[in-house]
Amino acid sequence: MFADDEPVEEFFRPAAPSTARAKAPQPITPGRTRKPAEPAGGAELDPGEDGFLRARWRVPVRRGLVPTTRNGRIAAAAVVVLALGLLFLLAIGIRNFFRDDPRFRIATTSSIQIMGNSQVTRPELLSVFGSDLGRNIFYIPLRRRRTALEQLPWVEHATVMRLMPDQLRVSIVERTPVAFVRQGNAIGLVDANGVLLHLPPAAMAAKHYSFPVVTGISSRDPLPVRAARMHLYQQFIHDLDSGGTKVSSQLSEVDISDPEDVWALLPAQGSDIQVHFGDSDFLARYRSYQQHLAEWRQQYPHLSSVDMRYENQVVLDMTPQATSKPSPDATSKHPAGKMKGTALRPYLTKAARAKGE
Repeated sequence: MFADDEPVEEFFRPAAPSTARAKAPQPITPGRTRKPAEPAGGAELDPGEDGFLRARWRVPVRRGLVPTTRNGRIAAAAVVVLALGLLFLLAIGIRNFFRDDPRFRIATTSSIQIMGNSQVTRPELLSVFGSDLGRNIFYIPLRRRRTALEQLPWVEHATVMRLMPDQLRVSIVERTPVAFVRQGNAIGLVDANGVLLHLPPAAMAAKHYSFPVVTGISSRDPLPVRAARMHLYQQFIHDLDSGGTKVSSQLSEVDISDPEDVWALLPAQGSDIQVHFGDSDFLARYRSYQQHLAEWRQQYPHLSSVDMRYENQVVLDMTPQATSKPSPDATSKHPAGKMKGTALRPYLTKAARAKGE
C-alpha cells in the first residue's frame, strides 16, 4: 500500500472545537487601559481571530475656540466687544489721570534741574522754558526745547529729560574757545566751528585764557565760511606744535582772511615780525625762519616782515622809516643757507624785488 492510498478523510477532518470557556467581561476602571482577554490554557491567539478580540476605542476630536452654533457665536462676539470697550475706557481713564492730575505739572522754576553750565547763566537757560510753567510734564515738547537751547551761542549740545512726577533735567555741553577774535572794538572768543562767543572782560580775565588773536573772522561772514577758516587755523596750530615745541604759545596774532596765505606775528628781540606761511608746510617754513632769523636781523635791524611762501627764496620787508633810507646792501644778494637739504636762492627785500620786476 502506497502513501497516496491513505484515507482522504484523515487530512480533511475538521478541527475539534475548543473546550475553553470564554471569560465573562470584567468592568473597566476609568483611567486604566483595557487589556484583551487571553485564551485559557495559555493558548496563543490565532492572527485571524485577533480582530474579533480587540476593543474599539473612540478617538477624541479637539474642537476650535469659535462656537459652532449661532447663539454661541453671538455670545462670543458680545464678550469680545465688551472686553474691548472696557480696555478703551481704562485707557481713557489712565490718560485723563496723567493729564489732569496736578502732581504732574511744572509748578516753579525750581522743578527744572540744570547741569553742565559754567559760562551760560541759569536765567538764560530758563528763558527757554518760560511758557512751560504750570504745564503738564507730558505735554512739554522736549525736542523743540533742546533745539532752542542749542541756539544759544555757548551751548554746543543739550539734553532734556522728564523726571517723574514733576521734574525736568537739562544737561548742557558748552563750547570750547580756541582763540581770541576781534569783534569791532572788543575782543571776544571763537570756537573750532567758527561760532563767536561773548564773555565779559572780568570773566575772561578770571579764566586766564592764553590764545592768539585771530583776524579774518567776522560776524558778517556765514557760519560755513567761518568754520572753514577756523579749520585752517586749527591745522596751522597743529602743524607748528607737532615738532615737540609749543610754538603756538609764541604767536600773538594769526590772520586767516586769505586761505592761501596764513600769516602770524612772532616776537623777535622786543618786536613782532610778520611771517607769511602760505597754506602748507607750516612747520618746515617755521624752522627755516628760525634758522636764518639771526642772520637776517643782523643784516636788517629794522626787519618787519618775512615771506616764506616761495620754494627757494624769501622776501624781506623793512619798517617804513628804514625803507626811506635804503642801505647800500639792500639789493645785494646773500646766501641764505639751506631748507630741508635744498639750497635757497639769495633773499631779496620787497623794494629790490619790485625794482627787479
